[in-house]
Amino acid sequence: MNNIIKIIILCALMVSSVISAQHKPDEEKIKSLKVAFLTEHLDLSSNEAQKFWPIYNEYDEKRDAMREKKYKQVYRKIKDAENLSEKEASELIEQYLDFEEREEELDKNFTEKISKVISAKKTLLLLRSEHEFKKQLLKRYRHKNDDR
Repeated sequence: MNNIIKIIILCALMVSSVISAQHKPDEEKIKSLKVAFLTEHLDLSSNEAQKFWPIYNEYDEKRDAMREKKYKQVYRKIKDAENLSEKEASELIEQYLDFEEREEELDKNFTEKISKVISAKKTLLLLRSEHEFKKQLLKRYRHKNDDR
């Protein structure tokens, strides 16, 4: 009996590590595709790129962390909205609005900071390019799922 429990635990650990290993490469692949996409569309000089990428990477990490936190603290609870009390629902709305404000502030600070490193025109190209990248990514994802 004891060996069966050990085997079950070992199998569960192996399955979870395989699932997590499959998710990480996709995430890294998407990030590298995004870097290539932005590099191509922004046409940064080497001097601009040297200043741009550290600022952009810091912003991207903060944005990802904030979105993950928002998902864990808000969206997971929203799935069970029917079972929340009115007070809990009200508190969740406040948390959601707080995250929205902080994301907006993060975006504003980033845009102000990056527009001092690259031209205003390239800053607008960055905003447009990020939007285009998301659209292309969603299009590929939908096309990939349609083939299944």
